[in-house]
Amino acid sequence: MAQETNQNIFPNILRLENFSAGYGNRILIRPTSLDFPSTSLTALIGRNGSGKSTLLRAIAGINDSFSGKVMIEGQKIKDIPSGERAKLLSFVNTERPRITNLTARDVVGMGRAPYTDWIGRLSAADEEIVTDSLAKVGMTDYADRQLATMSDGECQRVMIARALAQDTPVILLDEPTSFLDLPSRYELVELLSRLAHDAGKTILFSTHELDIALRRADWVALLADQELRLLKANEVATHNCVATTFGISFD
Repeated sequence: MAQETNQNIFPNILRLENFSAGYGNRILIRPTSLDFPSTSLTALIGRNGSGKSTLLRAIAGINDSFSGKVMIEGQKIKDIPSGERAKLLSFVNTERPRITNLTARDVVGMGRAPYTDWIGRLSAADEEIVTDSLAKVGMTDYADRQLATMSDGECQRVMIARALAQDTPVILLDEPTSFLDLPSRYELVELLSRLAHDAGKTILFSTHELDIALRRADWVALLADQELRLLKANEVATHNCVATTFGISFD
């Protein structure tokens, strides 16, 4: 019920206000204000070095190299204590952890940290959430396998399950399809789309897979020439804009 109330008060849960970013004299993103549509999948695309990771890390609250405001549920990300922030936003990095002696269930259980007691003990309800999160990403049969023995695609699904167990309205992912083969890339983005629509998550992921982004995402956040624009993924004008930016053509 609380989540429904929040969505009514903040129809777009994630917002940038007069946001800009850069390092030293180098400007990556000029001042912009926009809302990321809730309960939808948004693909963040741009050339290498355009500032995609910088933007994601700023939204996640782990990069202070920006001006303006990042707002989640009407609060500035900088003003939210880390413990409370972990209940609003989860971040899946591009790195693939290979932690010795930890099973998929152990790793996903870490997502419950914001809700457990001081020693991190999982309750029966927490365990049920972990089991459900593994099921949602199709990793039930891998629950007791060690992460170090898994493929990149399997490992990435476990990390997404951990984000689901964290039970946040916003999920950020930095290059989740990197190191995967083509079928696995499509499967992963299809999974993200289902989570956005069926579980009501606001998901923003960076990617170089332009075709997948335009075919599977609801929105495209295009970062080009220091400008960040939000475009409807399935519109012809968006395809033309992306093609011009990257100097390619779509059939």
